[in-house]
Amino acid sequence: MSAAEKVKRIIEEAKKEGRTKLLEHEAYEVLAAYNLPVPKAALAKSEDEAVKIANEIGYPVVLKIVSPDIVHKSDVGGVKINLRSEDDVRKAFKSIMESVKEKAPNARVTGILVQEMVPEGLEVIVGATRDPTFGPVLLFGLGGIFVEVLKDVSFRIAPVTKYDAETMLSEIKASKLLEGYRGMPPRDKEALVNIIINLSRFMEEQDSVSDVDLNPIMAFEIGKGAKIADARVLIK
Repeated sequence: MSAAEKVKRIIEEAKKEGRTKLLEHEAYEVLAAYNLPVPKAALAKSEDEAVKIANEIGYPVVLKIVSPDIVHKSDVGGVKINLRSEDDVRKAFKSIMESVKEKAPNARVTGILVQEMVPEGLEVIVGATRDPTFGPVLLFGLGGIFVEVLKDVSFRIAPVTKYDAETMLSEIKASKLLEGYRGMPPRDKEALVNIIINLSRFMEEQDSVSDVDLNPIMAFEIGKGAKIADARVLIK
């Protein structure tokens, strides 16, 4: 089965359940099929399973609630970061389940995602939306809170070429940060270019996807790549 077919199957399953958003483990799976650098992660249904996954991934890890009914996980105590031992994972699993039961009693819980803790880097965002006139449009900018505060982003209509993607990086006002600024190291721009190109192909081939939000992506030093720390995939 090709990558495109595998992704279509995951999306069809979500549609059958009446969902307009992929769950986080599904989002990582469809993005990985297009060579996008997602973190190591797996869904745990029990405390023991969470520990087993954490041991396989390696510490530190992050635990996140997975539910089609919860939009902002941290608002319901559904995220625990920087867990460094089996004991930490067990406590976090219990704590998340109790907190969600209390703060979102009617939410359907699919499980808890156990994910590698992505190391700190320069936070950037790569996103895509499907415009009714132009089709897939891609976006690049600084990630985290900066994207909302500064609105310093560049756009391109798909298909995005390597030249387009390179230009997107240089168009934002904060592009100096990618070059290395005030003692900060230059970032792996080639890795970011590849993310933009691969997301463009994903949007072109998967017409059921309306929006993708990869935020933050941690951009590391030259030669060390970049890694998606959080992903949202919306479907029509």
